[in-house]
Amino acid sequence: MALRGGLPTESGFVGVEGVRLVEEALRSGCPIHAVLFSESGRRHQDRLGSLIDRSEMAFPTLRTTDRLFEGLADTEHPQGVAALVKPRETSFDELVRTPESACAPLLVVLAGVQDPGNVGTILRTASAFGATGAVTAASGISGTANPYSPKALRASAGVALHLPILAGMSLAILLTQFKVAGIQTLASSAGDTNDPDQKVAGAAKSESPLLAPWQVDWCQPIALLVGNEGSGLPEEVERSADARVRIPMARGVESLNAAAAAAVLFYEAARQRSSVRTPGVVQTLGGPRSPERP
Repeated sequence: MALRGGLPTESGFVGVEGVRLVEEALRSGCPIHAVLFSESGRRHQDRLGSLIDRSEMAFPTLRTTDRLFEGLADTEHPQGVAALVKPRETSFDELVRTPESACAPLLVVLAGVQDPGNVGTILRTASAFGATGAVTAASGISGTANPYSPKALRASAGVALHLPILAGMSLAILLTQFKVAGIQTLASSAGDTNDPDQKVAGAAKSESPLLAPWQVDWCQPIALLVGNEGSGLPEEVERSADARVRIPMARGVESLNAAAAAAVLFYEAARQRSSVRTPGVVQTLGGPRSPERP
C-alpha cells in the first residue's frame, strides 16, 4: 500500500522504490522499517550493502519474487529494490533556526501546489540552491501534494528525506508565526510588471512592494511563497506578505511554470548568499537600500 497507493502506514512509514531513492533513504538518518529486494534486485545489494550492514541500522532485509515485486511497485520498470522509511519530523522552531552553513534561514512554502511532480521538483531545486527548509500548506480549497508520495519523492530525487519539511500547516497560522519569528515573507507573483494598468490596480489592492528578484536581499531570513499552478497565491496572501516578487519576462509570455519560476528565484538567492557582498545597491523587504542588478 505504501508503494502502490502512496499512503503512509499506520506508524507513518512511506514507501520508496528504486536504487537511488533507497540509497538516499539509508543515508538520510530517517528510521527504516525494512528493505525489500526482488530476485533481480539482489544485484544492487553490493551498492547498498555498506549502508544496510551498519550496526546502528538494525532492520530486516526481505526478499520476494520479481513477479510479486512488479505487482506492488509504482513504477513501470521496477529495479527490484524498495524500503519503508519514516520521514523526519520537524518543529517550527527547528525550521526557522539558522544552520551553521547559512547566513539566514531560506524557506520555501508550497501553498496549494497540487502536482506531486512540481512539489518534488521545487523541493529539489530549492535545496540545490541553498534552501534550509520547506513547508507544505493548503491555499483556499487547494491542498498541496504530499511531498513523500512516490511521484513527489522521485521528482525530488530523495531530497524530501533530507530537507526539514513542516507538512500540512495552516497558511494563516504560518504567516503569523513567521512574523513573530522575524521571517520575511516574499510572495511569488504572476502580475505583469510591464502593464501600467495592472500596476495601478496592484497598488490599490496591495501595499506590498513588487520587486524584481535582484532587488531582494536574500541574505535576510526569508520564506518564499509559491502558489497553485493555475491560480497562484490568493490575493489576501499576496497582500499580507512583506513583499511580492516577479520575474520580468518578454512581452507575450504570461507566466512560468511554478517549478521553473522557483528555480529562477532560488538561483538569484544562491548567487547573493554565496558571493562576497559589496556595499550598495540591494533593496530589503522592509524598505529600499538602493537597487542592484546583476
